[in-house]
Amino acid sequence: MEAGRHPDDKRLATLIGELSMKSEPFPRLWAQHSVGDKTHGGKRINHPVAGELDLSYETLALPGDSDQVLVIYTAVAGSPTEERLRLLASWSA
Repeated sequence: MEAGRHPDDKRLATLIGELSMKSEPFPRLWAQHSVGDKTHGGKRINHPVAGELDLSYETLALPGDSDQVLVIYTAVAGSPTEERLRLLASWSA
């Protein structure tokens, strides 16, 4: 998506060239052009202290600046993930 938004970005073009040379599947995947915004979904994170965290996320576009988004992660109330996040939060207090 960034290549479409910024077709003259030299650093991005260099990265694409490097990936094309060094990654066997990259040229095939790049040619498919299967690109889409990930506006919501689930994310599993394996935290080194808290363990596995299952989170939902929403991505909000900022008005007037398509290069910036706000991503909000949440845990289901009462879930083990919420308990683990509360434990991590208590350590910073």
